[in-house]
Amino acid sequence: MASSAPELQQLTSPALAHRLAAMLLGTGTLHFVAPKPFDTIVPAELPGSQRFYTYASGAAELSTGALLLSARTRKFGALMAAALFVAVFPANVNMVRLWRDKPLVMRLGAIARLPLQIPMITTALKIYRNS
Repeated sequence: MASSAPELQQLTSPALAHRLAAMLLGTGTLHFVAPKPFDTIVPAELPGSQRFYTYASGAAELSTGALLLSARTRKFGALMAAALFVAVFPANVNMVRLWRDKPLVMRLGAIARLPLQIPMITTALKIYRNS
């Protein structure tokens, strides 16, 4: 018997949430294990130390990833993920600004990160709707 589209979405939502959680948990861990690259893209205009923002965003990624793993907290975690992806966008824009003198491959990588935020946000919202 063929599954209807809503049933298929329900089946894929946990797997999608787990993939997004794995990405957030991995990146969040890197904020603590190797914080220096993250420090360098924090806009200098922000008050306080860059390391504070690196650790704060790492903690937010770890918390969000953990929330996505459980069906009970997934809806809230997905909403947090969407908000997190919006919140870190200024750092990605800052990276493009700071890397204008870097080799072409690095500049293109920084530029490519900007539109990638859109599918990350829409994926989080899809998980939110289907949880």
